[in-house]
Amino acid sequence: MVIDRNMNAPVLKKMELLAPAGTLAAFEAAVEAGADAVYVGAPTLNARALSRDFTWAEIAAMIDYAQGRGIKLYVAMNSLVKEEELPLTVETLARLAALRPDALIIQDLGVYHLAKTYFPELRLHASTLLLAHNSLAIRKFADMGFARVVLARELTLREIAAIHKKSDVELEVFVHGALCFSYSGLCLFSSSLGGKSGLRGYCVQPCRRRYTWQEKGRGKEDKKSGGYFFSMNDLCAIDLIPDLARAGVTSLKIEGRLRNTQYVGSVVRAYRTMLDAEPGDREALAKAREFLDQSMGRRSTAGYFKHTNPADALTPHHSGNIGIFLGKIERIKEGRPRFRIKSGIQVGDRLRIHHEKTGERFSFTLKTLYVGTRQVSSASAGAMVMIDTPHDAQSGDAAYLVDTKEGRALERRERLVDPLPFRKTIARLPDRDRVATVLKALQESKSASSRRPRQKPGPLGLWLKLDDLHGLQQRLPFQPDRVLVTLSRETFTQSRQLARKLNAWTRRLIWALPPIILEEDVDFYRQALVALTDLGFAAWQLGHLGQTLFFPGDAKISLFGDHTLNVLNSAALVTLQENSIGHAQIAVETDRTTLAAICRRQGGKTGAAPGLTVFGRMPLFTSRLAAEHFRYQQPFVSPKGERYELVRRWGATLALPEMPFSLLNELADIASLGLNYAVIDLTCMKLDRDLLKDLDRALNNPSKEKTGRRTFNYHGRLQ
Repeated sequence: MVIDRNMNAPVLKKMELLAPAGTLAAFEAAVEAGADAVYVGAPTLNARALSRDFTWAEIAAMIDYAQGRGIKLYVAMNSLVKEEELPLTVETLARLAALRPDALIIQDLGVYHLAKTYFPELRLHASTLLLAHNSLAIRKFADMGFARVVLARELTLREIAAIHKKSDVELEVFVHGALCFSYSGLCLFSSSLGGKSGLRGYCVQPCRRRYTWQEKGRGKEDKKSGGYFFSMNDLCAIDLIPDLARAGVTSLKIEGRLRNTQYVGSVVRAYRTMLDAEPGDREALAKAREFLDQSMGRRSTAGYFKHTNPADALTPHHSGNIGIFLGKIERIKEGRPRFRIKSGIQVGDRLRIHHEKTGERFSFTLKTLYVGTRQVSSASAGAMVMIDTPHDAQSGDAAYLVDTKEGRALERRERLVDPLPFRKTIARLPDRDRVATVLKALQESKSASSRRPRQKPGPLGLWLKLDDLHGLQQRLPFQPDRVLVTLSRETFTQSRQLARKLNAWTRRLIWALPPIILEEDVDFYRQALVALTDLGFAAWQLGHLGQTLFFPGDAKISLFGDHTLNVLNSAALVTLQENSIGHAQIAVETDRTTLAAICRRQGGKTGAAPGLTVFGRMPLFTSRLAAEHFRYQQPFVSPKGERYELVRRWGATLALPEMPFSLLNELADIASLGLNYAVIDLTCMKLDRDLLKDLDRALNNPSKEKTGRRTFNYHGRLQ
C-alpha cells in the first residue's frame, strides 16, 4: 500500500518526519510509527562506526520496502574518508547508485568529488558535519549541487528563518535526540585521546566525562568543583513544530541510529502525533509527551532554537546518561549493590551502572533481583533492592534503566523486512565495469603524479599563525615564509593602528577567517575583507568552504584552506582546487600513513597543494555555549589527570589542551613526504620569552625539544 502523507493534510504535515534506524527492528518501528523517511548508515563509511553495519542485502530490502510504501530511505555515508579508503568509497558509491536510495548524506569533500563526477544520479544531502551555520554555507552547498542541507544544531529559529530567505535549498534540522557540546565537524577531543575520530564515527564521548576545576594559583584540583561540565541534555522540540514550519524547515530529523527500537518508535509516534494535529492542540501535545516518556532519553532542552546561549542545555551535576535514573547505590551488601529505585524494574531489563569517580560505564541485562532477602522477578518504584552485576560497582555509583524487557522483545520479533531475496541481486552489484573505470581514473592520476620528476625535497616552507598583530613586532625565532593572522574585530582594529608597520608584511601576510562566522557577523567580515583588500592584502585562508562566496571570481585573490576543512584524501583536495583554493592543510588529526598516501597521489599537481599544522594548541571543543559554570582561563582536569583550558574566541567557547601538540622534531620527515608547507600555530598562546626560546631550541635542535608534548595521531593510527 502506498501512503499519501499529504492528502487533506494540515500545513504542518507537509514537513517531512525523518527517523533514524540502526537495526531492521528500528527501521520497521519507524515506518509503523509514521515516519515519512528513514536514514540508515552505509556499511563501514558512516559516522556511527560503533554500531553494527547493515548488510547490503538489508539496505536493498529496506529501500524496496520503504519506497513501495511511499516512504523515503536515505543512506548516511557521512564519515571522513582516508586516502586508503578511496577504492572502498568508489565501490560503495557504485552499489548505492545501483540500489537508488532517495538520497545520500555526506560530509567528506572527497566523497562529494567522486559522487558528482562519476555517480551524478545520486541525490546528495550535506551532512550536519559540514557545519552549515550561516547563509554563506547554505548558498555554497546549494551551488555545489546539494539538494538539501542539514543545518548545524546551534542555530536559532530566527537564524534559520533568515537563512531560508536567502536560499531555496531544502533545510533539514535535528529536532530530537543527543546534542554534541562542540559544533559538529569541529570536535577533535576524541581523536586527541588515541586516534578515535568523532568525524569518522569512533567518538569516545569526552564531553560526557566528569571534570574538576584546578584551584587558582595552587596547581591542585578543587575536588568539590567536579561536574559534567560539557554533557549536553537531549534536544526536544516537540512544541516548536509550528515555529519550525514558519522558519522554512523542510525536514524534522530525529537523532538516534545507536538508540533502541523502543526509543525510535516512541519518538516517531510523538512527532507524528503533532504533525497530524492542528497547531495549538493541547490534547495532542499531552499524548505526544506520553510517547516521549517511553523513550528513556536524557533530560530535555529546546537547544538553541529559542536562545543563543540556552541555560538548560547543560546540567553539570548530572552525568548525562541515557535512560531513566533509578537511584544511587547506597552500599554493597554480600557483593551486591543495594539502592532504592525511583522507577519500577524487572528481570530482563537492561541497566547501566555509572562510576561517578571515573566516569566509566557498563551495561548489563538484569538477571537476578532481590527485595530484602527474597528473590523476585520485578520491583516497584520506592522498593529497596539488591541486584547482581557482572562488573564491580561501588557506593555512590548511579544506576539507570536503559531498555525494558518488552522493548528488547521488539528486537527479537519476526521481521517484516526480509533481506534474503535480495542476496542474489547484491551479488551482482555493483557494475564492475563502472567501478573499474573510476578506479582506473584514480590510478592514472596517481601514476601521472609518480611519473613526474620529483624535485629533491628542499627546506619545508614554515608558516606562522597568530591571533594578535602585535606578535609581528616580537623578535621571532625564525623568519616565516608566510604569516597567517586570524581576522577578528580586534585584529581588524589593529590593522588600522599598525597600517604603516604592516607594509613590510603585505605580500607575506594571509588573513585567516575563523571556521565559525555567525549570521549576525557576516556583514562585518564582508566589510573588513573589502577594506583589507583595498590595502593590498590579497591572500586569505578559509575556515569553511562557504567563505569562498566572499571572493566571487576575483583572480587577484589567492585562497588557502585551513585544517578545519577536514581533508583526509586527495579527492578532497581536488574539490578545494575546483573551488579556487590553491593550498590547503590536511586535517590535523591525520596519521603519517594517511599523510604519506595523500602526498604520493597528489604529487603537488592535482588538487590544492597540501600543508599541515605542526605545532599548536588545537581547539578540541568549539561550542556556542558560554554557560554560567564555565571558568575561562582556569584549567579543568579529566579523571585521568589530563589538563585543559577554556577560552572565548570569535563567539565560541574553545577547549584547549594545556600543552601544545608538536611535530617540530618531525619536520625533516614531513618534508620528505612532499608536503608544501608547515604551520606553527601560536594562536591562543602567550608570546612570552619562554615560548619563543622553546621554539628556537626546537627548530634549531629538534632533539632538544621540550619533552611531554603529544604528536596527535602522527605516529599512531587514526580510526
